[in-house]
Amino acid sequence: MFDSLQDGLKSAFKSLRGQGKMTESNMRDGLKLVEQSLLEADVSYSVVKDFMARVTEQALGEKVLLSLKPSEQVVGIVNQELINLLGSPDESLNLKTGVNVFMMCGLQGSGKTTTCGKLAMLLGRNKIKALLVAADLQRPAAIDQLHVLGEQLNVPVYSQKGEQDPVKVCREAVEYAKENEFDVVILDTAGRLAIDEELMKQLQRIDTQVNPDQVFLVVDGMTGQDAVNSAKAFHEALELNGVVMTKLDGDARGGALLSVRHVTGVPIRFIGTGEQMEALEYFRPDGMASRILGMGDIVQLAEEAKALVDEKEQAALQAQLEKGQFTLDDFRHHMMKMAQPGLMTKMMSLLPGMGEVRDMLNNVDAAKDIRKMCAIIDSMTPAERKTPKIIDISRRQRIAQGSGSQPQQVNELIKQFETMKPILTSTAGKSPNERMQMVQELQQQMLDPASRGPKTKQSTGRRMSAADRKKAKRERDKLLKQKRREKKRKR
Repeated sequence: MFDSLQDGLKSAFKSLRGQGKMTESNMRDGLKLVEQSLLEADVSYSVVKDFMARVTEQALGEKVLLSLKPSEQVVGIVNQELINLLGSPDESLNLKTGVNVFMMCGLQGSGKTTTCGKLAMLLGRNKIKALLVAADLQRPAAIDQLHVLGEQLNVPVYSQKGEQDPVKVCREAVEYAKENEFDVVILDTAGRLAIDEELMKQLQRIDTQVNPDQVFLVVDGMTGQDAVNSAKAFHEALELNGVVMTKLDGDARGGALLSVRHVTGVPIRFIGTGEQMEALEYFRPDGMASRILGMGDIVQLAEEAKALVDEKEQAALQAQLEKGQFTLDDFRHHMMKMAQPGLMTKMMSLLPGMGEVRDMLNNVDAAKDIRKMCAIIDSMTPAERKTPKIIDISRRQRIAQGSGSQPQQVNELIKQFETMKPILTSTAGKSPNERMQMVQELQQQMLDPASRGPKTKQSTGRRMSAADRKKAKRERDKLLKQKRREKKRKR
């Protein structure tokens, strides 16, 4: 996502870090590179000028120039200004009691119909019952496409084949939703290849006669400033409640995303990050700013992980972890969920500082590697999967032969598991506030590496309780003893 913009900003910050004593002159040179990166990303010229004026004013202050780490302070300033530019966070849809009507509009090719299905799925995760309505009567395949999506997602679709009046379809769909106790009605309205008077009049009729609670415009993030212009035109005709920006996983340079709120005043509410039906996210300005700066998005990573495991599985896993129980069977079960196409690369991009690893994974079949790991675990006995430390040299050779791998690969898998287990068990049972505090501390460390300090026992103690430290120490001692035994056997 926004690779060219990320690379440009990284280069600009690297040039600032490479300076000896920071002066106003070399600070201005570094900020010019930031400005150039934004312009090359197709951000609106007026937006860039306003943005850089605010950043420059703060960056040239004495507090930054005379600080020990001026380059890191500039990163923090840019991060906060990106958040301000993208708008205040608002993930709530303000649903009222009864039926809520969402009107989806946009040009053809923006991914509007697919986004309707994705939105229904996203709402379904939160136990919100949605009804899809085929109100695009202009495109012959639109109704069939929505029905296919509905069957795929197990979401009901309302349509009236042969009907020519979309307003009538929308009105009767709302009545149907009231009778059948749906929470949300999603209207998939007609699009055009370009904005024209006929399209706007039809949308205005639906808006006036159906009176939707929310009007969302779906725009293609790859079209740059054309997406901003479309949002402006639609907003003038319909008074939009928000924008859904799609195809941000492609060659989008970031210009539309960074410009649309400033130019139109319309907030971005959702973003599409892939072709899979799960690839629709609530838009969070702080998380997006963090991603643009290559610092990942821990909160979204947690949401992605949560979506992989249902509530019952989460409760069972939490209970196991709190007891210190986590076996290779559990490890295999959750790794198989990660084998979905493109999921590993996406989650890597959400981890702080893992952009380069993600780029390496683009040329690696991560799903194939996960299947290989699962084959190794499948070749173990139940006792070995429960207690990996009993796996000696002869057992490793047997497991390697059974899984078509090498003994070294078996050894590496066990080491990965033994490294992961104490981390998972030590964080189990923490309250949401404690987890949020950990997220905030990690993000602060990414913004200001100087705040990390040396990894002393004292600094570790502030982040972990005494019980957690003892537990982690016991796990480390076990690993050390195991390594000593292996060395003795080799001798």
